[in-house]
Amino acid sequence: MNKRSTLKINDKGHLEIGGADAVSLAEKYGTPLYVFDEEHIRNMMRVYKKTILKEYGGNGLVLYASKAFSCKAMYKIADSEGLGVDVVSGGEFYTAMEAGFPAQKVYMHGNNKLLSELIYAVNHKIGTIVVDSYGEADVIDELAADRGITQNVLIRINPGVVAHTHEFIQTARTDSKFGFSVSDGAAKDITAYVLSKSHLRLRGYHCHIGSQIFEKQSFVLAAEKMMNFVGDIKNSIGFTADTINMGGGFGVWYTDEDPKLQLSDYAEYLKAVIDTIKKKSAEIGISEPYLLIEPGRSIVAEAGVTLYTVGAIKEIPGVRKYVSIDGGMFDNPRYALYQSKYSVLLANRATELCTEQVSIAGKCCESGDLIAVNVPLPVAKTGDILAVLTTGAYNYSMASNYNRNFVPAAVLVYKGAADYIVKPQTYEDLVRNDVVPDRLK
Repeated sequence: MNKRSTLKINDKGHLEIGGADAVSLAEKYGTPLYVFDEEHIRNMMRVYKKTILKEYGGNGLVLYASKAFSCKAMYKIADSEGLGVDVVSGGEFYTAMEAGFPAQKVYMHGNNKLLSELIYAVNHKIGTIVVDSYGEADVIDELAADRGITQNVLIRINPGVVAHTHEFIQTARTDSKFGFSVSDGAAKDITAYVLSKSHLRLRGYHCHIGSQIFEKQSFVLAAEKMMNFVGDIKNSIGFTADTINMGGGFGVWYTDEDPKLQLSDYAEYLKAVIDTIKKKSAEIGISEPYLLIEPGRSIVAEAGVTLYTVGAIKEIPGVRKYVSIDGGMFDNPRYALYQSKYSVLLANRATELCTEQVSIAGKCCESGDLIAVNVPLPVAKTGDILAVLTTGAYNYSMASNYNRNFVPAAVLVYKGAADYIVKPQTYEDLVRNDVVPDRLK
């Protein structure tokens, strides 16, 4: 189990999350259940914010990446900690607005933003939109002109850094649906185009080199390439960017194959980026740009634990033992999509030695509905509470009602107290939008 002060085994031998007994949580709220540790979330937000303050004079902003986990409570926490947020859909922006989040501190991403999303964003005075196509620049310019405003924008570029990460989540390659490549001149061309728009105010550039990255040098190289591009644009076009968004991608612990990073490690990652930007700014001869970072997964991933109840257990001699749970790919599709690895334990028997390897199977009518394969566990029994660790990012976000199962409820724990932040669904919720045409009645 990863080591942090708010995740431990208590004197009952139960997993404890943020001071709350996991078994008690399962009894009170039912399973499957997403559990989020507020103290850990705030600690992660603060380490990034303090690093920008200490190392960069506060000349920047931490943006919580909504796609990791979006709900009203998360925007409330981000706002109270002085963060901005990035959003990638009208739905995420709407949720932030419903939570009362300041629109000027919202940045909107996406390779194919819908017209309806852009209209909603501009109407609600969103702070900045990240341009990802020529057509999008045209649309935003027209919307801003119609409203008599000038819209702040960044341009997403690909600096040509490929981080060591899963192929499906590499996003800085030339062959990517995101951004404009520096190497082939596309980034320079779109810069000139956006600068020609009278109702767009280009502030600078955004990049994102991938996810689940542990090599500090990847971030340093990306920062060097971004700043080299800023210098090239200054010399060739005469435009000096005042804002650089370095994206996210800081890795987190899922299993013991991953490093167990401490808060100080994340501060060092960011400091390395800041040092590079400061050095390159001096070389280029420009003021140090406003720095944005988007560490969504690293803020919330390890803060999340999903609790399940063990159901059927099936052993195929000489082949595999399946421990089935009351959840599955509808609440965590990441194994089915990416073969993502997780650490699991029995929350009600957390001190017992693991004596066998099992596969954790979901309840969906899919042979590929697995959560974890060949993981160590004590001999599980029907009714045990199984905990899957590091499920705070991209679990609820990617959940569905497949097989008409419920998306689980989510609770936020803080110093032992727990509250719903996403209420449980009901059967009525599943059919709420169903309509039967008159001819079928």
